[in-house]
Amino acid sequence: MIRNVLDYITMGMSLRGQGRRTMLARHDAMDLLTDLFSRHGLLAVALAVLLEQFGAPLPSTPVLLLAGVESAQRQGFALQAFVAAALAAQSANALWFWAGRRLGRRVLATLCRISISPDSCVRQNEASFARRGVLTLVIAKFVPGLSILAPPLAGALGMSVRRFLGWNLLGSALWAGVAITVGRLFHAQIDALLRMLSSLGAAAVLLALAAVAGYLAWRLWRRAMVRRELNRFERLAPADVASLLRQRQDVFLVDVRAMSEAMPLSNRIPGARHLDLSALGDAALDGWPLAGEYITFCACPNDASAVRAAQWLKQRGRQARVLRGGIDAWTEAGLALEAG
Repeated sequence: MIRNVLDYITMGMSLRGQGRRTMLARHDAMDLLTDLFSRHGLLAVALAVLLEQFGAPLPSTPVLLLAGVESAQRQGFALQAFVAAALAAQSANALWFWAGRRLGRRVLATLCRISISPDSCVRQNEASFARRGVLTLVIAKFVPGLSILAPPLAGALGMSVRRFLGWNLLGSALWAGVAITVGRLFHAQIDALLRMLSSLGAAAVLLALAAVAGYLAWRLWRRAMVRRELNRFERLAPADVASLLRQRQDVFLVDVRAMSEAMPLSNRIPGARHLDLSALGDAALDGWPLAGEYITFCACPNDASAVRAAQWLKQRGRQARVLRGGIDAWTEAGLALEAG
């Protein structure tokens, strides 16, 4: 009996020892992460911002929050992290701006095709520039999808280098400053959250990975469904549309891109009507013949905005089809554009 009791006590002491070692290992991992960030925090901030601004699906805001947490313990670290983040964002954005100036809409189409949600992204960003102008560059970092597309779109629209660099730097500085300040203000809560996740060990990592995988799977499934619907809609080649316009008087082109004063005239088709997808309503069709045929076009991958407009026109009793390839296909075919 006494021997059994001694064995039980020995087993309990062994289990407690293992628990202590497990806790020490977890604390060691947490201390290692903290030590690495304290040694290489500025490098981590710069790399995270560069990768995100170049288009990698790796959010840098959590790293900026960690920089704010670190700044609560290190004098002057907040200013250093702020400068590193702002300059990294400005460097990546300047390269995208240059690509937009040199390659025009081709770089925008490429970015949309590799994104998780490519449909209508160019039109939505054009609409932001049309409504807000250069202020789009100030808010871009706070809007998912706009951050990566705003710099090349500014270049494609012909914004001056000096104007772009000034407003984009302001937006980058505002974004980095807000994230680091939030991390500094809530450093105790963030530190407690990190220690709680560390105590969960591998379970926290698996849970986070499962959440990210589920989100990506849902977005990819939605993208596939949207593409399937888009591919079903009837499209006409640019040459066929030009032939219809010559033969018939009741065929009308409908431009569904976001119009702005920055859009060059040489990028518009003569006689095309404009339809604002952000303000669809019966008033948008005032003066539009009911018996006419409407051919919509845009500058989006998969003609997403043009298909949406054509579907809406059909719901309003109009006959509608889509110009395959949009304004880019029309231009490449050498067909008429407005002089400008």
